[in-house]
Amino acid sequence: MDIIEQRLGVPPHIAGPAATFAFFAFFLLKKMGLFTNTNHFPVEGKTILITGASEGMGLAAAILLAKKGASLILVSRNVGRLEEALVKVTAAARSPSKQRFTYISADVSEPNYAESVIAQAIAWNAGAAPDIVWCIAGLSSPMLWADPANDSIAATRRNMDVNFFGSAEMSRAILKEWLAPENKPKDTGVIGQKPEPKHIIFTASMLALFAIVGYGPYTPSKWALRGLADTLNMELRMYPDHPVKIHVVYPGTITSPGLERENKTKPQITLELEKEEPAESPETVAERAVKGLEKGQYNVTVSTLGDLMRCGILGGSERNNWVWDTVVGWVVPVIYFFVIRIMNAQVAGWARVNGHPHVKKAAA
Repeated sequence: MDIIEQRLGVPPHIAGPAATFAFFAFFLLKKMGLFTNTNHFPVEGKTILITGASEGMGLAAAILLAKKGASLILVSRNVGRLEEALVKVTAAARSPSKQRFTYISADVSEPNYAESVIAQAIAWNAGAAPDIVWCIAGLSSPMLWADPANDSIAATRRNMDVNFFGSAEMSRAILKEWLAPENKPKDTGVIGQKPEPKHIIFTASMLALFAIVGYGPYTPSKWALRGLADTLNMELRMYPDHPVKIHVVYPGTITSPGLERENKTKPQITLELEKEEPAESPETVAERAVKGLEKGQYNVTVSTLGDLMRCGILGGSERNNWVWDTVVGWVVPVIYFFVIRIMNAQVAGWARVNGHPHVKKAAA
């Protein structure tokens, strides 16, 4: 170091601290993934089961993963749409001679649906369980919670059945299979090298990071997924010989048939608050989600805004990067100080202009 300092003409009292700063800066950036190309989510040759795969983000994710060399099991209710999706996914195959594709028709809101789906998947996959399960199936029923014209409780039960229980039952069914003692992964034969982990991916929403008016029936189901994921993330450390990784993806507004359906009942104040948020295509969201998974992220956001929200509400959740997430987590509350007040003022102002929601509907 002394020779380098002399040749560069750097004074020792500056070179020492500078070298220390450079070392820690490099270490931090490396931890953030800027100096590594490690893929923590390799899918080539793997079998992936995706729920909600007949349209929107689910279909886009399936096509993207087919391009990366995975075999796919598509799960959804509508057989007609599944058949159309299967054609698109098959056409996207990276290695058609090696990859295989099929679909299973199932309603994720039906109790005990998942064990039957996993059994069918194993039978099709030559007796082996899927390597990765991605729960994307979901719906949103936006409405004002207290409006007597709406049955918000019934809508909430429906949202919980599809969004939460649909994913929860699937995670339990596949974990029972993966964690069975007889299904312990084979030793790699390389000293210090562990078997590749299985992956369960839940699909939540940015609304599980920041709630807004109009999503009372929907938002709790996505917050519940966060709680389940955090719990499983800790519980699975009890099975070190059966490695499983948990992930949660937080998309924002997606241009899909689902968005068209939810906009039919969405309150005007909700549309007003959302108008500045650009809707992303299913393909963009799927691509960003997969990139986050490849980086090994636990909570996967697909936008800068979503990442800020993630850092602001982590609590006891796993961090993607402890230094970055902590620093940003200190800043976000300052931003929220203004954002929450602005949004609350928008809601109050809308009410002053448009009147009591119940009275307005009764008059109409």
